[in-house]
Parts: sequence; structure tokens; C-alpha cells
Amino acid sequence: MKRFFPILSILTAILLAYALYQALVVVPTDALQGDVYRIIYYHVPSAWTAFLLFLINFVASIIYLIRRSPKVDIVALVCAEVGVVFCTVVLVTGPIWARPVWGIWWAPGDIRLTSTLVLWLIYVSYLVLRRFSTSAQTQVLAAALAVFGALDVPLVYFSIWFFRTQHPQPVIGGGGSMDPRMLRVLLINWLAFLCFAFLVCWSRYRLEVLHREVDQAHALESLAGAGMAEKASLPLSRSAP
Repeated sequence: MKRFFPILSILTAILLAYALYQALVVVPTDALQGDVYRIIYYHVPSAWTAFLLFLINFVASIIYLIRRSPKVDIVALVCAEVGVVFCTVVLVTGPIWARPVWGIWWAPGDIRLTSTLVLWLIYVSYLVLRRFSTSAQTQVLAAALAVFGALDVPLVYFSIWFFRTQHPQPVIGGGGSMDPRMLRVLLINWLAFLCFAFLVCWSRYRLEVLHREVDQAHALESLAGAGMAEKASLPLSRSAP
């Protein structure tokens, strides 16, 4: 994988640049919203990518609760970290898009907006727990919180099916419509975001593995040093006369 990482990084950079060009230059302008609608090519793929990462975190957390595998725990942690980043992009780009279209930055009481914010808060709490808790059960508690938090993902996604919100009907499978050229560029941007997310997750995974190996080595060194100090402090035995 190390040999393919630079190649994949270059291909991802090219794909991101191509997706940006398609979104800002090639794809036609929306007849109703104008050019501001182009933020959809970052808002929606970021949301889909965050949902996928939280789903992986959910599965990894369940596996960890069953098997207590450290590597699975790292996967869950990494996916939560990168997922929070993409979810933050969603929460930032959403109001930027909403202001000129809806006339407001945020619609209080909107179920999709509120549930997305709750989802972000749950996973930020997950990361805070992982970062600052010193309990021996931190990983278990975090895994349980992740399982609980993942239940909010379907609510966010399907909220516009069952509740009246400011958001329009979904363009895929929900009665909405989109120009095929726009949909193609939307999927290209999502592919680019997925490749970028994979690269970040893989780099973060390797870094976390090295970090835990270093911590384990330091713990063993401290334990060995304490054992030697204790041995040196014992009184020398004397032979009987």
C-alpha cells in the first residue's frame, strides 16, 4: 500500500481538480437559483461521505464491542474524526447556500438541520471522550456512544421524506429531479471526495498505529525501569557466620 499511496494521491488530486472544473465551469447554471446552487457539488457529497464514514464507525464499534480488537477500534476512531470534518463542511456550506435561496441562514425547527447538528455534536462528543478520558473503559464507552450516534444518520437522511422541511425533495429516489449533466458532476465530486477521505483515513490510521506502538514502548520501558529501581533498592543479603 505504501508504494501505491503517492500514485493514488496524485490521481485523487487530478480528480478533485477535474471535479472542481466541472462544477464551476462546465455544468449549466440552475435556472431558479443561479450560480449559488453550485455549492451543491460540495454540500451534498460532503454529507454522503460523512454518512458513509459514520456507518463504517458504527460497524467497527459493534465489532469492537464483540471482539475488543485494537485495530478495529482505530478504524472506528479514524472514521469518526474524518466524518466530523465532512459533517462540519455540511454545516458550513448549508447556511451559505440557504442565505440567498431561503433568505435566512438557519431555519429553526427544521428537522434536517437540527438532526444534522445533533449528529455533529454526538460525534464531537465521541472524539472529546476519546481524547480526554483516562478511564480503562474509554474505548468501550466510546463504541457504545458511536452505536447510539449512528441511529441519527437515518433520521437525517430520511427526514425530508417524512417531515416538512425547507429542503427540497431528494434528487435520487425521492421524487425530485435533476439535469443528467448536473447529476453526473455531482457523482464525480462524490467520487473525488471518497478518494480524498480514503487517503486521509489511511494516513490517520497509520499515524494512530505508530502512536500506540510508541505509547506501548514507553509503557514497557517505564515498567522495566521501575523494576530495576525496585531491585536496586533491595538490601544485600549476608551469609550467616
